[in-house]
Amino acid sequence: MPELPEVETTRRGLAPHLVGHAVRRVTVRCPTLRRPVPPTLAGQLTGQTLRNITRRAKYLLFGFDTGVLLAHLGMSGSLRLVAPSAAPEKHDHIDLDFGHLCLRYRDPRRFGMLLWLDDTAADNPLRHLGIEPLDDAFDGQWLHSATRKRTTPIKTWLMDNHNVVGIGNIYAAESLFRARIHPLTPAGRLGPTRCARLVDCVRDTLTAAIAAGGSSLRDFVGGDGKPGYFQQQYFVYGRDGAPCRICARPIVKITQAQRSTFFCAHCQRR
Repeated sequence: MPELPEVETTRRGLAPHLVGHAVRRVTVRCPTLRRPVPPTLAGQLTGQTLRNITRRAKYLLFGFDTGVLLAHLGMSGSLRLVAPSAAPEKHDHIDLDFGHLCLRYRDPRRFGMLLWLDDTAADNPLRHLGIEPLDDAFDGQWLHSATRKRTTPIKTWLMDNHNVVGIGNIYAAESLFRARIHPLTPAGRLGPTRCARLVDCVRDTLTAAIAAGGSSLRDFVGGDGKPGYFQQQYFVYGRDGAPCRICARPIVKITQAQRSTFFCAHCQRR
């Protein structure tokens, strides 16, 4: 699933080419995504000028004059810029034609969604999201305060979008390795020093991933159709049995909260 770096990479790739341009035509070939595409979407968007593209957690928000088009890429979705004349392929479900370019939504598994949010929208999935890990408010003091008396393992806690948004399985594992914190450590056991170190490592990991264009393990590509390459820099994720890049001992894989967790038992001692 595209995580925060992949979504931010997509945002940065799209914004310079689309902001300030008006939607000329909307084509919906398959409305049956995770949430059905509203039948009124074409009427709501056609003729409107795109004012900005922002990100909240793993959502992209396309700001128009009368509302916001919210996009979530699901497990396999991508948003790409193509020529308006480019023929759609099998899994190309939605086109937003801006005249000079077409924004095309592709999603083989159809787990993503496009929602129109305006003053009348009753269902806003952003309402209960936690803090952004790249915001200034996310610091060691905040993390220490937020995790007091919490017995949840720190990796599971980091991946809960009610606490911190956008840190999926890959970047939680990589951040904890950089911070030398065992993923099973209860969140409430982290003192101020380790909380500050973990915050710095989360920021460094996400920033490095964005600079590398995100990770392309399966389906992800950016707006230009090119894959990310941060997976080449992984310390632990997906490297079970391989030597640790620091101590050369084998990387361990366990199951945690029904997800695979990777760590070095030497570098990340409990």
